[in-house]
Amino acid sequence: MTATTPLAVQLYGLEKAVTADRRDTLRRLAAMGYSGVEPYDVLTDPHRLRADLDEFGLRACSAHAWITGDQQAEILKALPVVGADTVILPYAAPERFADRDAVAALAGELNAAVRAAAEHGIRVGYHNHEFELSTLLDGVPALEVLADLLNPAAVLEVDTYWAAAGGQDVPALLGRLGDRVRLLHVKDGPITVDREQPNTAVGAGRMPVPAVLAAAPAAEWHIVELDQCAGDVFDAMAQSHTYLTTEGVR
Repeated sequence: MTATTPLAVQLYGLEKAVTADRRDTLRRLAAMGYSGVEPYDVLTDPHRLRADLDEFGLRACSAHAWITGDQQAEILKALPVVGADTVILPYAAPERFADRDAVAALAGELNAAVRAAAEHGIRVGYHNHEFELSTLLDGVPALEVLADLLNPAAVLEVDTYWAAAGGQDVPALLGRLGDRVRLLHVKDGPITVDREQPNTAVGAGRMPVPAVLAAAPAAEWHIVELDQCAGDVFDAMAQSHTYLTTEGVR
C-alpha cells in the first residue's frame, strides 16, 4: 500500500444505476475522484464502454468475467478493447472448495485460463466470497489451498469483507497470501454472512480498514464495492472515497 494506490469502484454493486444510465454513473464516480472502475460485462459493446471510460477519465482496473467458460475467446478479445489487463473469475460454487480434489480441479481450470490469457498479455485472477475462507482443508482455509495450486502468474483479488465474514483475521490472511494479492475489494459493514444485511460506506462499519490496506502492500488497486446499501449508493460511494483519501489510510 502506498499513498498513491488508486481507487476504483466495482460496477456490479451499481448494476441498477449502470443499467439505467451507464454514462451518468461513470460521470458521477469520476466527479467523486475515483480513478477507475471494474466492469462486470465486457462483451456487450466493449468499444462503447471504452469510449465512455475515456470520456470521463476512468480506467478499467480489471474486469469480472467467466474466463474459464465457453466465452473465453470472446472475453480475451474484448478485454484489450476495454483497456483491462486483468480478468477476475468472480465466483466458483462452494462445492468447488469442498475438498482438495475439488480445489485442484478448479485450479486446473484457472491455470489453463492463465496460459490462454498470457498469449494476449492478460492476467487471470480469482475473487473470493466467505465460504472459501470458512471452509478449512486440513486446517487451512480453502482459498489458501487454491493459491498454492495456482500458476505463479495468477493473482488474487481478495474481497476483504467476505474474508472477515468467513472468520478470518484479514490482515493476517493478507500477510500469508503476500504478493499474490494484487487487487483488494474494500467494503465495510456489520461483518456477517447474512447477505440481507447491507454494507455501509467504507469507514462506517466494523472492518479494520487501515490495518487491512496496510497488510497488502502489493495491491495495485483498492476497489470499493457495496453488495447492498441501506441508503443512497452514490452517497455511500462518495463517503467511502472521502474516508479513504482524507483519513490517510491509502
